[in-house]
Amino acid sequence: MAERQEQAGPGVGYLALLRGQARSQASYRTSFVVDLVGNVGATVFDVATVLVLFQVTRTLGGFDVREAMVMVGLSACSFATADLAVGNIERVRTYVRTGLMDAVLVRPLGALPQLLLMDLPLRKVSRAVFGLAVLVVALVAADVDWTPARVLLVVVAPLAGAVFFGSIFVASATLAFYWIDSGEVGNAFTYGGRDFTAYPITVYGGWFRAIFAYGLGFAFVAYHPALALLGRADPLGLPGWVGWAAPGVAGLAAVGAAAAWRTGIRHYRSTGS
Repeated sequence: MAERQEQAGPGVGYLALLRGQARSQASYRTSFVVDLVGNVGATVFDVATVLVLFQVTRTLGGFDVREAMVMVGLSACSFATADLAVGNIERVRTYVRTGLMDAVLVRPLGALPQLLLMDLPLRKVSRAVFGLAVLVVALVAADVDWTPARVLLVVVAPLAGAVFFGSIFVASATLAFYWIDSGEVGNAFTYGGRDFTAYPITVYGGWFRAIFAYGLGFAFVAYHPALALLGRADPLGLPGWVGWAAPGVAGLAAVGAAAAWRTGIRHYRSTGS
């Protein structure tokens, strides 16, 4: 059997991990259903927060509620998808502390795919579905003038945003190889980035907007794709083609995260447990 699995390649091992996780999480059905419902709550509060702001103002950063909700939808859909696929990598600091990382590294499989499949949070599927629903409703309400290019963009932009947030998850988790208690620092960029992208970047100013929006690339998750979908000029003066740059920015982020992960793995030293 072992020889047969070796001939089949690592895909069989990854599939076995995924099946094991699905069976274990579905075994406790009541708990699984409660988790599904509970995970929608965080995104509901994100959407409600923006709607509450529009109870006291007609525009936010120069955008009305329908335009702002397109950004909220892109942000929620992108982050929820990344959190479902890659979010559990933030537990790597626990694996380093308990010595489980040593066991992962001696297996004949890639370390990163193993860690992602070992505790794949299927309960977060509901959050990803809700994020997609928010985006669809926001686009309908915004009355977008659809063209073939915008149809392509509305498919590509959330996927690029998910790759971008996934890269942030992996890069911030890599800090655990140097500083085990780095969780709060990582959260500042993952969950802080989610909150940053849920609003028009015109509400931020000075060095804060320069660093997070363009230095780190968070402006390309929701703000610029939303401008391209809505057919609006950028109040900050950037050209219209910037709204289509999200896949390129996500690709650069993925390359950087992969390099950071490989460097972190080489730097890792066993806990000796």
